[in-house]
Amino acid sequence: VQLQASGGGLVQAGGSLRLSCAASGRTFSTYVMGWFRQAPGKEREFVAGISRSRVSPVYADSVKGRFTISRDNAKNTVYLQMNSLKAEDTAVYYCAARDHPGVVVAGREYDYWGQGTQVTVSS
Repeated sequence: VQLQASGGGLVQAGGSLRLSCAASGRTFSTYVMGWFRQAPGKEREFVAGISRSRVSPVYADSVKGRFTISRDNAKNTVYLQMNSLKAEDTAVYYCAARDHPGVVVAGREYDYWGQGTQVTVSS
């Protein structure tokens, strides 16, 4: 499966952005999808994940209540709605697909990765 992330940009603190990740190739609905991010000088970290059935999304504590992950299997797309953005949310955001059941936070458990989209939050 090929993943193409988009929607990043520059936004002021307190603002919102919606990231999209379009998938092509094998059946999108069979994959668990996740969003990760990597800030300069830091390790990649899990942001959010959503199962095939869209039940019980998982979020990192740092984004709970501010970010929402969703998926539209008919459009082969996963989204990350980011509200109340903070300067510490600045990072390159990556979408990833996992070809096994269950949302997990370890990036090594995901099989496919998109190219990343830059999110910059100015304070």
